[in-house]
Amino acid sequence: MTIEIKVPVLPESVADASIATWHVKVGDKVSRDQNLVDIETDKVVLEVVAPADGVVSEIFNAEGDTVLGEQTIANFEEGAGAVATEAEAPAQTSEKSSQPSANKGESVEIKVPVLPESVADATIATWHVKPGEAISRDQNLVDIETDKVVLEVVAPADGTLSEILAPEGETVNGEQVIAHFIAGAVAAAPATSEASGSTDENDALSPSVRRLLAEKGLDASNIKGTGKGGRVTKEDVEKSLQAPAAKSSASAEAAPAPVVALDNRTDKRVPMTRLRKTIATRLLEAKNSTAMLTTFNEVNMKPIMDLRKQYQESFEKRHGIRLGFMSFYVKAVTEALKRFPEVNASIDGDDICYHNYFDISIAVSTPRGLVTPVLKDTDSLGMAGIEGGIRSLALKGRDGKLTLAEMQGGNFTITNGGVFGSLLSTPILNLPQSAILGMHKIQDRPMAVNGKVEILPMMYLALSYDHRIIDGKESVGFLVTIKEMLEDPTRLLLDV
Repeated sequence: MTIEIKVPVLPESVADASIATWHVKVGDKVSRDQNLVDIETDKVVLEVVAPADGVVSEIFNAEGDTVLGEQTIANFEEGAGAVATEAEAPAQTSEKSSQPSANKGESVEIKVPVLPESVADATIATWHVKPGEAISRDQNLVDIETDKVVLEVVAPADGTLSEILAPEGETVNGEQVIAHFIAGAVAAAPATSEASGSTDENDALSPSVRRLLAEKGLDASNIKGTGKGGRVTKEDVEKSLQAPAAKSSASAEAAPAPVVALDNRTDKRVPMTRLRKTIATRLLEAKNSTAMLTTFNEVNMKPIMDLRKQYQESFEKRHGIRLGFMSFYVKAVTEALKRFPEVNASIDGDDICYHNYFDISIAVSTPRGLVTPVLKDTDSLGMAGIEGGIRSLALKGRDGKLTLAEMQGGNFTITNGGVFGSLLSTPILNLPQSAILGMHKIQDRPMAVNGKVEILPMMYLALSYDHRIIDGKESVGFLVTIKEMLEDPTRLLLDV
């Protein structure tokens, strides 16, 4: 059966999207819930997964193409030889069992990378391999989490991991030995049919499976996968959740307990990640240590939407990137910061520090939480440079590859809750900055224009600021300046 692969429904504030990365090719066999393609909007990257086991038969849109919500981008043939037959499985097991046992090679110490001076220690977040597993050169062995970034430690060569010295959750220091690795060694495969399991099990999991495992607090290694190559599918996770209930029911019949639970009301307690603890501490500090206030305005987005529609194709052809809304927001904020230096300043003890450069933090939602990587020297960037910089930061944030240098600094923050459908909010300051601008959902509303009612695409703006350094006059003037520049983009060119 042929299934159409479509772009997900886009938020109202997002006009279109781009095909970022195809993870499969025409003819590739894929498993249910396997990620097929990344689709990028102004701020988030959407993953489109396989609806079932099957084969990608046709791809209509190449990487870099602009697409619309619910547009068909590929065809998928369900069940077209995606899973190995039962007859093939024993042969594969026999072949793996005949492989030689581990060969002894050079022993290498796996160490924590050198940590920046501002980072005291780190935490072992996730081991992606187990002792005895065959590993390829540059394969990710372990994720190490600091307060802001996740560091990946990769294999120095082909070989096997002989010993793990620091388990998940353990606090480690820079250059500490956390495992032993034998270069050139080849692990012997188990003689059971479970040998078909994937080596880099966690890396092979689809996004929906990873989310479900995280929500239920389960370990993929404890679940028998029925997908291609032993891949754990969503159905496998759901079956494992039902299994304990069935076992409990059976044991209850065999030996009645004095107290029988009548429902499944349970609690799950998991430790906060370092990033989540840092976010919680900094947000609470911002609320308690500043005189935070929020002022609001609204902006007619029709001029910018018309401009994007008129020049989108030629802009993308010339620069190789889509013209989004964020480049207009960043440009408008940069010009407003030049006119209101108090907003581009911060408090340091009893001093006010005025910054003569323009580094803007862009709030990005990632699987680990909200992060604010910094787009530096925005006054020297053109629209294409801004779009390219934001795209690079968003992709790195999604993949957990943001560096500490990309996370540090920033004089002002822009957060766009509109991509998630937020109509209005009061953003919290990103210390030590003195202000943050919240963009929201673009929504058609009736507006009075020259004595007549017109339906216009309107968006609310929210500026939260520290009243200790920014007075009401400056905050309102700053926000009105942004409104005027967005409603008349030619002001950005003429500096008026």
